[in-house]
This record gives sequence, C-alpha cells and structure tokens, in this order.
Amino acid sequence: MTNHNIALGIQIVPLRSEKHAYDLIDEAIAVIQNSGVRFSITPFETVMEGKYAELMSIAQGAQQAVLDAGADECLIYYRIHLRKSGDVSFEEKNLNR
Repeated sequence: MTNHNIALGIQIVPLRSEKHAYDLIDEAIAVIQNSGVRFSITPFETVMEGKYAELMSIAQGAQQAVLDAGADECLIYYRIHLRKSGDVSFEEKNLNR
C-alpha cells in the first residue's frame, strides 16, 4: 500500500441498541478526535487524513468504541482516496475549514 497520505471517510451506523445512535456515534468520533490525525466531521461521515495503516487502525478503534458503548452490531462504510504518486490532502478537497 502507498506510503503517502490518503483520505479515509468512515460512516458507522449502529444497529440494535438501547442507546440513541448519536450517543454511540459520539464515542467513535471521540476516538478519532483523540488520535491526533487531521479530520473533518461532515453530516454523513468523518474524513481523516494520514497514512493508510494508521487510519485503518483508528477506524477499527472507532468501530470497537461503538460496540463497547452498547451497539449490538453496526454497519461500517469506508471511502478511501489514495494516489500512487503523492499525498491526498484536505486542501484539495476543501475540507480544511
């Protein structure tokens, strides 16, 4: 896999829980916020910028946080933008607000 920065969008949809979905999603967002990588929260997903392996590890932590917070199961959707010849950045996507 490329050693350049990528953009990874993640959407976690908690299923079958007695807790409100937003409370569970907040747990996933906290993992991302505490990771130290650049991120942008949008209405439908959270987008991170960094190295592939690091972002996938953070995404796995976010998934686990949702399960640990009370979701019985969840759907996880990823969108990845990578480039073999260089970095993908928030600036080119207009996410750095």
